[in-house]
Amino acid sequence: MTSGTATTKTARSSVPVVRTRLEVERAVTQARQDGRAVGLVPTMGFLHEGHLSLIDLARSAGTDFIVVSIFVNPTQFGPSEDFEKYPRQEARDLELLGSRGVELLFAPNPETMYPAGNVTRVTLQGVAEPLEGVRRPGHFAGVATIVLKLFNIVRPDIAVFGEKDAQQCAVIQRMVRDLDVPVRLLFGPTQREADGLAMSSRNSYLTAEERTTAPKFQLALQQGRRALLMGNRDVSAVERLMQEALPDGIELDYLQVVDPETFLPPRDLDRDLLLVGAVRLGRTRLIDNIRVSRAELVSGSTSRDLS
Repeated sequence: MTSGTATTKTARSSVPVVRTRLEVERAVTQARQDGRAVGLVPTMGFLHEGHLSLIDLARSAGTDFIVVSIFVNPTQFGPSEDFEKYPRQEARDLELLGSRGVELLFAPNPETMYPAGNVTRVTLQGVAEPLEGVRRPGHFAGVATIVLKLFNIVRPDIAVFGEKDAQQCAVIQRMVRDLDVPVRLLFGPTQREADGLAMSSRNSYLTAEERTTAPKFQLALQQGRRALLMGNRDVSAVERLMQEALPDGIELDYLQVVDPETFLPPRDLDRDLLLVGAVRLGRTRLIDNIRVSRAELVSGSTSRDLS
C-alpha cells in the first residue's frame, strides 16, 4: 500500500502503482501536459493473455500512457456469488503489466471507490435487462457504476474491453452514448486457449477433469454457427441443437441466438447475429459467445474453421 500520494513500484516490476484518485489525476495530468494520449484497460485482476491483448490493442490505437485498473468490484457481485473467492494476485499481475510496458496501475481499495455514504448507482434498461440482467440482478448497475467512476477518475481518450463479455460491452456502449461520456471505446476479440476455451480468470476454479470438459461449451456454440451458415433460420431449432451438444456435466444456464445490439431474440435474420451462452461446470460459471456476420449468413461463408 502507499501512504499519502506517493506512488510505489514493486521490486519485480517497473510499473508504478497508485491507490488514490488524487494520484491518478496527477499522473494523467502530467501525461497530458507531455502530449500523451491516455488509454484505460479496466480489469478485476488475475490477469491472463486476454487482458494483455487489450493492452496491446490500446497501444496499437495510439495511446502512449496506458492505465490498467485492478479492482474486484463488490457491487457487481450477487450475495451468493464469488466476490470473496475471486482470485487476486497483484504481484503476478504487476509482472505481466511490466512485460507490456504499462505506464500506471490503479489498484484502489473498496473504500476509495465507495466511500462512506456513497449511494448513487447507474442503472440501465433495454440491453441490460435480458440474459445476464435476469440471472444476475443488479450486476450491470454495479458494472456501469464502476466503469463510469473509472472514466471520471482517469478521463481516458480510449477505453478497451473484451468481447467475451459481450453483453457488458453493449451495456457500456449504451451508457457512453446515452450519457455523452467523452471516451472512444474499443472492443478486443475473445482470446482462447489452444482447445478453444475462452480465457477467463475464473477458469482457475476448474478441476483437471472439468478443464477437459469445458471446451465443449465452445463447441456447442460452433454447432449453432455451423447450422446458421448452412441455411438453418429456425432460431429455436438452432438453440436446441446447441443445447443438445452440451455433454453431461455441463449445466445449462442459457444458449441463445440474439440481436447483438439488444440481446433479445432477433426480429430480422438478415443481419449480424450473436450466439451467446452461459453454463455451469462444477462451481464455475462460464460465459462465451460467437458472432455470425450478415455477410457470412448471406454467402454461407466457410472462411472460418467449421470443423
